[in-house]
Amino acid sequence: MYPQDIMSISPQKKDYQNQQKSPNPIYINLTSPSPNLMKSFNDDEKPFYGKKDIESERVVQFILQLRDPDKRELALQELSKKRETFTHLAPLLWHSIGTIAIFLQEIAFIYQYLSPPQMSQQQSSRICSVLGLLQCLALNPQTRQYFLRAHIPLFLYPFLNTSNKSKSFENLRVTSLGVIGALVKGDDPEAINFLMQTEIIPLCLRIMKKGQELSRTVATFIVQKILLDDHGLNYICQTPERFFAVSQVLQTMIEDLHSNQRDDQRLLRHIIRCYLRLSENAKAGEVLKKYLPSILKDPSQQYIKDEVVKRWHTNLLQNLGYL
Repeated sequence: MYPQDIMSISPQKKDYQNQQKSPNPIYINLTSPSPNLMKSFNDDEKPFYGKKDIESERVVQFILQLRDPDKRELALQELSKKRETFTHLAPLLWHSIGTIAIFLQEIAFIYQYLSPPQMSQQQSSRICSVLGLLQCLALNPQTRQYFLRAHIPLFLYPFLNTSNKSKSFENLRVTSLGVIGALVKGDDPEAINFLMQTEIIPLCLRIMKKGQELSRTVATFIVQKILLDDHGLNYICQTPERFFAVSQVLQTMIEDLHSNQRDDQRLLRHIIRCYLRLSENAKAGEVLKKYLPSILKDPSQQYIKDEVVKRWHTNLLQNLGYL
């Protein structure tokens, strides 16, 4: 599944800053946008080119600075800050020449520090800025399809396959999961179908079972969103192996919360929603009657604080015949 020649785009020198440099950096003129970029704006929302819009000009300059190895790190940080405030950032990034290649080069460069784990906090912060911008592309409906068809999520799977518990690696996993979470957040069937054809479910299950708090929560959210899709539910319930892989991890998580008396309502919310969705499949529901964790069979709901989650839990027990 992983691109076989990805490392070919990564420079070979060992010095971090020198390794990022290209002898012939690519510069582009964003004052003359491409036709595709022009189409990315709505009819009633004219492009900002030619206007004295300070914020827009700064964004364009930061994109240009990505081509300069000495300015790239700061440009990545500044662009990442604009993700939620600058409406046209995603189409600008996608349609500007060479930008996506630069992102992939940054990703490929980090692979060599994954095993053995040698990634520094500075390197983690830098690559997380790149991943934040990829999340922007995954969220935006104008760029999501391009993002999927380019199979860009596959480049993040080596990050999800790490197990080092240091802060730098946990940030890397959480931010990578955030990109996948952005894809499924919009309930896009194309995104769900794409992910089901990859290793994302076993990768998420692995993090759900052994990861740290935040990464476990985001990974469980991704599995939940896949389950909420009809094709995703049918896929997971199609074979006993897939069903038990999911249900056993959910059971481990709920028992871990209970035995350690951890009051993690966000994680609990996602776990119960996953169980409820599984109970809506006839075959899976029959099996769940035997394997539902005993803590979830308790109708008192003393450990659930959210009213919506309490209703989900009640529906779960009704579906399985416990009420």
